[in-house]
This record gives sequence, C-alpha cells and structure tokens, in this order.
Amino acid sequence: MASGSDRNPIIIGGLPSQVPDFDPEETQEWLDSLDAAVDERGRERARYLMLRLIERAREKRVAVPEMRSTDYVNTIATKDEPFFPGNEEIERKILNATRWNAAVMVSRAQRPGIGVGGHIATFASSASLYDVGFNHFFRGKDEGDGGDQIFFQGHASPGVYARAYLLDRLSEQQLDAFRQEKSKAPYGLSSYPHPRLMPDFWEFPTVSMGLGPLGAIYQARMNRYMEHRGIADTSKSHVWAYLGDGEMDEPESLGQLSLAAREGLDNLTFVVNCNLQRLDGPVRGNGKIIQELESQFRGAGWNVIKLIWDRSWDPLLAQDRDGTLVNKMNSTPDGQFQTYATESGSYIREHFFGDDHRLRAMVEGMTDDQLLHLGRGGHDHKKVYAAYKAALEHKGQPTVILAQTVKGWTLGPNFEGRNATHQMKKLTVDDLKHFRDRLHIPIADKDLEGGAPPYYHPGRDSEEIQYMHDRRKGLGGFVPTRVVRAKPLQLPDDKAYSTAKKGSGQQSIATTMAFVRILKDLMRDKEIGKRFVPIAPDEYRTFGMDAFFPSAKIYNPLGQQYESVDRQLLLAYKESPTGQMLHDGITEAGCTASLIAAGSAYATHGEPLIPVYVFYSMFGFQRTGDQFWQMADQLARGFVLGATAGRTTLTGEGLQHADGHSHLLASTNPACVAYDPAYGFEIAHIVKDGLRRMYGENSEDVFYYLTVYNEPIQHPAEPENVDVEGILKGIHLYKRGEAGTIPAQILASGVAVPWAVEAQRILAEEWNVKADVWSATSWNELRREAVDVEEHNLLHPEEEQRVPYVTQKLSGAEGPFVAVSDWMRSVPDQISRWVPGRYQSLGADGFGFADTRGAARRFFHIDAQSVVLGVLTELAKDGKVDRSALKQAIDRYQLLDVAAADPGPEGGDA
Repeated sequence: MASGSDRNPIIIGGLPSQVPDFDPEETQEWLDSLDAAVDERGRERARYLMLRLIERAREKRVAVPEMRSTDYVNTIATKDEPFFPGNEEIERKILNATRWNAAVMVSRAQRPGIGVGGHIATFASSASLYDVGFNHFFRGKDEGDGGDQIFFQGHASPGVYARAYLLDRLSEQQLDAFRQEKSKAPYGLSSYPHPRLMPDFWEFPTVSMGLGPLGAIYQARMNRYMEHRGIADTSKSHVWAYLGDGEMDEPESLGQLSLAAREGLDNLTFVVNCNLQRLDGPVRGNGKIIQELESQFRGAGWNVIKLIWDRSWDPLLAQDRDGTLVNKMNSTPDGQFQTYATESGSYIREHFFGDDHRLRAMVEGMTDDQLLHLGRGGHDHKKVYAAYKAALEHKGQPTVILAQTVKGWTLGPNFEGRNATHQMKKLTVDDLKHFRDRLHIPIADKDLEGGAPPYYHPGRDSEEIQYMHDRRKGLGGFVPTRVVRAKPLQLPDDKAYSTAKKGSGQQSIATTMAFVRILKDLMRDKEIGKRFVPIAPDEYRTFGMDAFFPSAKIYNPLGQQYESVDRQLLLAYKESPTGQMLHDGITEAGCTASLIAAGSAYATHGEPLIPVYVFYSMFGFQRTGDQFWQMADQLARGFVLGATAGRTTLTGEGLQHADGHSHLLASTNPACVAYDPAYGFEIAHIVKDGLRRMYGENSEDVFYYLTVYNEPIQHPAEPENVDVEGILKGIHLYKRGEAGTIPAQILASGVAVPWAVEAQRILAEEWNVKADVWSATSWNELRREAVDVEEHNLLHPEEEQRVPYVTQKLSGAEGPFVAVSDWMRSVPDQISRWVPGRYQSLGADGFGFADTRGAARRFFHIDAQSVVLGVLTELAKDGKVDRSALKQAIDRYQLLDVAAADPGPEGGDA
C-alpha cells in the first residue's frame, strides 16, 4: 500500500468561492498576465501555459481541480519515454509469427466439415499490447508466489494459443483442435479463457463481457486483503485487465471504479484496447470513446495514460507550434478515424490535412504511402512499453491505459477497420498472401493454394524462440498458467458443530442465526479460523452478524479514521487494515466478485480462503447469476448463503424480496451444491461435509449454496442415529408417523418442515392418517444423482441397472407422496419421476407480496392445513378416504379465506 504522502488525492478541491481574497492586487497581476498572453500570443499559447501551471501545481501538491479530459495525444511525451530494453527487431518477428498462427488457427477451424469458427480481429488489434506484456512485464509463478494475475480479453484467445504454440506449450495438433473440445479430446482447446475446461492453462474466465474488469478490481483488492492479513505475500503481484472499448458499455465494467481508487489499488492496471469498434459497428462514431473513458476514469480517481499515436507522428507533433494538428486530432470523430484506417494515403492527405494550409505544409514532404502508415499507438512496442512502465511506477492510484488500435490490424484491406471484421473467420488465398507479405512469413504461394494454410514455426533453435524463452525465464515462467499449490486444510472435528446439534432448546431462532452460530465457532478454530472471509452487501446486522464486528472487524486498508457513532456499544462498528470481514456496500455484484477472488485464492496464491457470502436470497442467483457461472468456470470454492429465503418468510417486504425460485437457478449451475436445510443439526452436517469436499483431501471444484430463513423456530436436538448420509444426499426421514392407520408421506424442505410436522399431527388426530415426514435437504442433489444414474443405465444396458437414491430411500414407504416447500412447485417437482408412487407438490408459484406469513402461506396453499388437504386429496384419488372429506377440510380450516389464517410468528430478521 502506498504511503499517505505517495497517494494522489482522490477528491481535489474546486474554486474556493467562499474564501475571501486577501491579496487582490496579486490576484489582479495574475489575471493581467493571462490576459496579456491571450492578447499577444493567442488562445492556444495561453491554454498551453495554463495546462503547464496546473501540471506544476499538481507536482507541488497544490489542490487544483482535475481536468476531465486532456488533448487527444499521448499522455507520455516523447522526451519522457524510457529506454526500451528489448530487441525490437526480434520482438517484431515473434509478433508476426504469433499473428500468423492465430489467424491461421481460426481460418483452419472454419474448414469444411468443421466450421466452428473463431475470432481473428480482436487479437489482430491488441497483439502488440500483449506482446510487450509477455516480453517485459507479466510475472509467472516459478518463484513460488502467485505471479501476476492477467485477465485476457476473451476474444483474443487465439493469440494466446498461438504464442503458447511457439513456446512448445501447445502442439499443432492442439491448435487444429481449437473449439473441438470433445471430438478432438484430449487435444481440444476451449474457445475462450475457461479454467474449468483447461485448468492448467487459463486462470480467469472473461468472455462474459464486463465481468473481467469487475473481477480484476476485486482480485487486486483481494491481493491487498491477503497481504494485510498476513495470509500471503502478494506485494509483487500486479493485476492486468485487457478490455475492449465496446465492452466498457457494460455496467459492470465501470461500476466499481471508485472502490479501486478509494483503496488506492496501484497494483491494478486496465488496458483498454480502443479499436473504436464494437462487435459489428463503431463504438462512438460521432464521438471520441478515449476522451469519454478518460473523463470517467479521471472522475473516479484513476491515473489515466492515453496511448493514441505511434512514433511516426512524433515529427509532425514536434512541428505543431500553434496547436493546429492537436486541434484537428481533438475535433475528428472516431467514425472518421475508423474510415482513415481503411482509405488511401491520398484520401488522408485530402480529408485530414487538406482543410488547413498549416496542416498541408506539415506533410508536403511526405508520400501518400508514408501518410497511409501514420499509425496508432497501441501497435508501437516502444510506446506501449513506456505506458506499462509508467503504470507500474505510479503510486496511490490504479491506472488505466487507453490505447488506440485498428481492429483487424495487418490482416489486409478486407479486414482492417471493417464493420464486419468481428464476424469474418476465414482468410481467402489472396488475403493469406497479402497477410504473409505484410508479416514477412517465409511460406511459399503453393503452400497457401493447396488447402488449409500451414502454421509457421521459426524453429526451436531460432533466435526468436530462444529470446521468448529467455524473457519468460527472467519473468518467472510461462503465462498464462494455473497452478494449484495449496495443501488440504486440517479441518475441525465434531466439537465445532456440537452447539448446533444440541438444538435451540426453548429459544426460537431462524436458520440464518443457526448458521451464524456455527460460523462463529468455526472462525475460532486455530487451524482454519483466519481463513474464513465473511462477505455481505451491507446487511451484516440483518443477518445477526454484527456480533463479529468487535473481534473479526471489517476490512478497510485505511483503518477507521473516525469515532464510530456506536463506539460505546458492545457490538460497535469497527474497521481495521487487518479486518477479516468484507463489507462491500450495497453491491451484490461487488460481493460476488470478492467471493470469486477469495474462493480461487487456493490456486491464485496457493493459500486457501473460505469465503462465506451472505445475502438477501432474492438478490443472489437472480441478480448475479452470470457471476456464479463465472465462479464455477474459475473453479472457485466457498459457501453462498441465500438468507431471508423463501417466498413467504420475509414478511412485509413484498414482491421484489420474495425468493421462490433461486434453487431452480442454482440447479442450472453444475458446480453448485445446493441445500435447503430445516434445522441447525442439518446445517452442521452440510457445512462440515462442504469443508471436507472443498478443502480436505481430494478437494473438489464446487461451491455450496444454502438457503436459510429469517423465521424464528425452535430447533430440535439432533435425533439419535440421525441419517447423515440422507442429509447430505438430499433426503432423510425426520419424523415417523405415530398415530393413525392410513399411510401417507410428506416431503418438505427448509422452513416448510415445521408445517409438515404440524400437518402430520392434524392428519393423525382428525383424519386417522399416519403420515411420515421427510426432510428433503436438497431437491437439486436428488435430481442430479438420479440423472447421473439414468445416464449410466442408458449407456450400460448390459450391466445391472442402478436405482436413484431417492427411489431407494422411498421404496419402503407407502404413498401417496405430497411435497411442500416455500418455493415454486418446480423445485420439488424435479424429483417427481423417481418417486415410487403417486406424487403431488404444493408450492408458492407466482409473485410474492407483503402480508403476514400466515396469510401468504394460506394464499399459496402451503401452510399446515393446506398440506392436510393435499394429503387427503391424494388419498381420495386412491379411494382411501371419501371425497366428501375434502370439502369438509376446506370448510373446517377456512382454506378459501386468507384472512382466517393464523398470522404466524413475527420478527426474526436473522
């Protein structure tokens, strides 16, 4: 962390309008000097002087207003560029070979009979940006630490593969298996950066655009968090995020810039590849995206480095004494610059330089070909190097490099700057020849005319390949590489869960609080306690976790520089640079990004963290489901708590807060192990098993989702001979029916289990029905296992056919089977086909609303009395009770009158 004196101020004062002028004469002298400069030397000279004064004021740490944007020129002046330490000729040969192989790989993937495509143009525009990083900046993991964390732009993956091929990390056979992961297994390459598909290669999934920049910010912050808490030395790690200018339209791309600035994350650099194009058109044809982004980043408190022009412009800018050229650059819209990239030198001479005699005079001695090759800064290795070096040396702020490039650069006139470039996947023979000549690749015409174009490798002993290996050796090994060095954790024994297994006695607590009590005991464990990372979006008190504040404290790299309003209270709000809790504000997206960064620390830095993300259930999977998919792809682990779960439990909040479907969303994520426990003892076994599966021997790349409720209930002690296997696999017999003669089965989950128990009592006392109550801790896991069994049976008809666990478990139970939960019927309906008997479900389908819990449950017909009716209805279908009993039940319990329902328990925020 930069010291206070090194940090640039984030908030810079404006004009002090309320401060009196103590020396009007001196003030007037300054104003007169400015007037004289304008009158005698012109406005452009006066503007230059003012900008230099502002620059000098910043150097002297005088607080002056920040400029929203600067001229459309490079931030780093030519005279300030550092010495370039590389061999530019060799690096150009390396880059040319990489460009060729990347384009050829995609073109070959589009061959007849395959046609899986790929994208050529993105890497073509950003190749130099990556190459300078690979050769001079990106740190590998060979030194035993996490190296640098690099979020590659997803559509640039062909270039990363092409470079890995030159380094013998990938074979020609693998390049030819691009986007053919199953048909060419085990040689297939994923389309984009997917760690789950290539777990030894990629580290960060980025192609769901917008999630890369968000993830990079929180990765940089997690690096600081781990360092401040003494878990890992991340001081050498730098986070690089490569982004597209079109991608910056995603809200997630810019949504957390202020956090990076507020916490002074100078270990973070964004590199925005400004090729001025989205996927199929200009980004801001009438505007200037670099200027727009500069304003946004500056306003958020970032250091901004603009990299717009290559060295061929330097002599022209040196002649620009009156600012005419800079003014032309400032006033030309992006759409026109895109057009210049596709036109001739004579067109550029006429339309860019032709409308002002001073501009025409600048280029009189230049040929049309020289004008055509006036290039963009993102393609100039020396300029890129200068920008990267300046970014690493800047202290106290994150840096963004806005680099102008041309989409499809070097691919030829049919590709460069064209709106259709993103969709163009195959090079014609003429395109290939032009491309080959442009890159000076030694491949004969006949090799381009007889089928698929060949790859090019200059030879393992060539100076280019030796140079590449030397550079990577000096920087700590290959990049990208994913390495898992973490050892299994020594996990707590049963004692850590004993409180939950005892039940709550006469006290009524919500399952949220039951989980929090377990977590509190686990955080006291000497072996793994410090590795827990509690995360919440501004709701710790709602979830009953304010008791953690005094001991665990809230992480803030600047500490607590104020006196807390509740400092006299036992549970006072406390912040600390070594705090354990992440209190990310009202941002589920930010919290989920913290979850992913913490959950993958076992691989990123070789030190396991155990994130516990607690949130309003409705605002979890629904709001940030794409990030949970990213979490699965990144092989992150941890616990996700959907608190205040259910459609009727969060009384009074209404539609927007009522979650009755997150388990359906969770079921779509193959890495998500989802549970809906009813009692503390179930939660204890689930958490213990989750720690074993994620952090013990033979750890698995999964994460756990538990829905917990805010309704206070009495938690029973763990039953004797409890069915632990059933709890973990998804269903166990909680309470066998003790009275009545007509058998039935009630399956319930979460907060519905107490309703089922009450329905069991009513059925026995009033209807002579003997119902067993089953706690379905995971409808999702039961279905997942059953599907796996069916898949095995389908493909192995000659073997003894397997039976799904839920079928085995219920095979001795006499139906009918009635399922009930605080979820949509679709949640318990997941297992219907494997239940051995008549099956019916009750659920909260539709929108939630604000009312008492009892009224809401009566409305959805899921309360205890409605469960009684559901069981009787199924028994009537089998002729085991008379159908007249159904009308009797409806009238007796007033099931058509919502207002007649018992309001149910109040309170229970946690």
